[in-house]
Order: sequence, then structure tokens, then C-alpha cells
Amino acid sequence: MIDLTKTIDLSTTYLGLKLKNPLVASSSPMCREVGNVRRLEDAGASAVVLHSLFEEQIDIDSDELDRFMTEGSDVSAESTASHFPDLLFKVMGPEAYLKHVAKCKEAVKIPIIASLNGTTTGGWVGYAKQMQQAGADALELNIYHIPVDPNVTGEQVEQKYIDLVQAVKKEVTIPVSVKLGPYFSSMANMAKRLDAAGADGLVLFNRFYQPDYDLEALEVVPNLILSNSHELLLRLHWIAVIYGTIQADLALTGGVHSATDVVKSMMAGAKVAMMTSALLKRGITFLDTIATELLVWMGEHEYDSIKQMQGSMSRNAVPQPGAFERANYMKVLSSYAMR
Repeated sequence: MIDLTKTIDLSTTYLGLKLKNPLVASSSPMCREVGNVRRLEDAGASAVVLHSLFEEQIDIDSDELDRFMTEGSDVSAESTASHFPDLLFKVMGPEAYLKHVAKCKEAVKIPIIASLNGTTTGGWVGYAKQMQQAGADALELNIYHIPVDPNVTGEQVEQKYIDLVQAVKKEVTIPVSVKLGPYFSSMANMAKRLDAAGADGLVLFNRFYQPDYDLEALEVVPNLILSNSHELLLRLHWIAVIYGTIQADLALTGGVHSATDVVKSMMAGAKVAMMTSALLKRGITFLDTIATELLVWMGEHEYDSIKQMQGSMSRNAVPQPGAFERANYMKVLSSYAMR
């Protein structure tokens, strides 16, 4: 029976920010409207990551951006029409973005995390400093890079990430997190290198948007599918492996759709669980449902605080760490019984 008089502490810290709970609204089209940011706060979000300011939006004026997106880019596939639906991409240039950051800061009391999306270390990193001046509490580097040149080595790709983090860290004093994909030959080593480069947090993982084929029109078409809880497993695995090996905070994004998903994220070692797809599917007020169910679960399982469970099922904490390694491979493959 749940003790209704017991106080459960949902607070956590992320990027040095004190948060009332681990529920963070991740970067999405919802965050383009100040009204939605207010609603996210009212529903229980402890912080909001704004939609990304794309590198291409800084380099190209608004009149040319539509043409650029139509023709495509070999720099950031996320911003091209062939990889990201026009429905979810509303042009907001750098000046408008900075004003949006300032307006959001005026509208809510929770931390506002600005987002930069790009892959090069050009002059655009100067906008990181302007985001800080506009009032952003932290900055998320949303690095979305698809190396298609066969002459570019994995080492060169990794160095691009490191250079980018170091360049941005020179521009700002606010915390910087890095949102990246899982496609590295040594994810744990990459996390260590980003940590050494100055990243204050790692957000695992960016989703890889893959276009589909229209066989009648013989065209490559956008294909955006919202996440589901099955995607959580990859994130849990790597957060549990990395937890305790670096100083940077870990955030889980992709596949958080329930209170139990949040609990799993915390136990793996995440400081926060970020959500977008669940809110697009269920509405912003679903955040309040998640928070209530989280309190109920913790009460039923006699947890006093979020901090009590963080990292409790990481690789270094469980009695069978082989579950995260090859030792579990054969067991998994042989576990399915034919009917």
C-alpha cells in the first residue's frame, strides 16, 4: 500500500541546472510557439529544448533557403526536403530565433535550452554566444552528419565532432550538451573524447531520418515516423555502459512514452528523459500524466527520490555486467522458442 504522507523527491540536475523533475521537452516543432512552451511548463516539463537553428539558415538568407532545401545539401541531411518534411520545417532565421529565445525566457521560469544544428566549425558558432546573450540557460549541439564521401575516414568524422564542440565551448560560458547518433565504431570512446573536449552533457540518441522511395513517381520522398518505446533499448544500453566513465551528464531521448520508460532511463544512468513523439501523439498535457504515474510507481516500489535510482542498473552497478556485452549475445539468440 502506498504511503500517501510520504514525500517523493522528483528533482534532478542536468548541465548544472536544478530541475524539478527529469521530464524535459526535447527539440521539436512544438517549441516554435511561445504559447506551447508555456503549456509545456504548465504540464510539468522541467526544461524545454527549443527547435534547432540550422547551420544552413545562418549561411543562406530566407529567400534562398527554400531553393536550397529543394535542391538538397551534402552537409546536414536533416534540413533538406528529401529527409525532413516541409510540414515540420518553418523557416526561422537567426535573428528571429534569438528573439524567440528571449521571449521564451520571459514567458516561463523553467530553463530554456537553445539548439544549434550543423556539422562545420565556421563563423556560425558565433551564434552560440548570441544565444547565450539572448538568455538561453544552456545550448544543445544537434550534430546530424551523414558522411557519404568514401574518402572520409571514421577518424575524420569523429574529429569533426570534437572540433565543433571545442569551437562552441570557446564562445560560451553556459553549459553545452551534444546530441549525437549511435553510429560510431566505439561509442564509449567517442563519449570519452567528447567529455574531454568540454561537453557538459551527452544526449543519446539522435534519430536517423531515412527517406523512402515513391516507385510510381520514381522520387525519393520524406519518411518521418514517430518513435515508440522499442527504440528505448538502444539508448538504455549505451547510457548504462557509459554511465560512471565520464563527467558529462547523460540525457536519454528517443522512445520515452511512459512513466516506466522514464524509470528505466534513470536506472540506466540518465539525468533526464526527453520527450517529443509521445507529446505529439498524446498532447502536451500527457506530461502531467507521466509525472503522476511516475510518483505512483516510485511510491509502490518504495523509492524516495529520483537520485536514489539514477545509475542503479548501469553496467557497473548490476551483478551481471555481461548482459551489456558479447556474453549475452548467444543467450539472446537462443532465447526465442519456435511455436
